[in-house]
Amino acid sequence: MEITAPQYKTIEPLLPIPRGNVKISNLQSLNAILHVAEQSCKWRGLPQRFGRWHSIYMRANRWAKQGVLDRVFLALQKKDVINIQVDQASLPFWAPSE
Repeated sequence: MEITAPQYKTIEPLLPIPRGNVKISNLQSLNAILHVAEQSCKWRGLPQRFGRWHSIYMRANRWAKQGVLDRVFLALQKKDVINIQVDQASLPFWAPSE
C-alpha cells in the first residue's frame, strides 16, 4: 500500500519540514516506512525506487522518537486511509565501534 498525493496533502502538516539537501521527499519516506511494515522486510530490503535505505531508516527513527509516526498513523486511520494495529516495534540499535 502506498499513500497517494491527495491523501498525503491531508497529513502533510503533521510532518516536519525537510532540512538540508534532501533528496527523498516526506511522501516517499512515508511510503517506504509503510512498505517495510507491510512486507515485514528489513530496511536493507527496500526496493531502490524508495531511495537509500539508510536515509529512510534514519528519518523513520527520528520520526518515531519525536512521535511523528504516531500522529501520522492516527490521522491516516481516522481518515480510513490505512487500517493497522501496531502491537510492538523493534528497531535495532547500532553503535560505531570504538
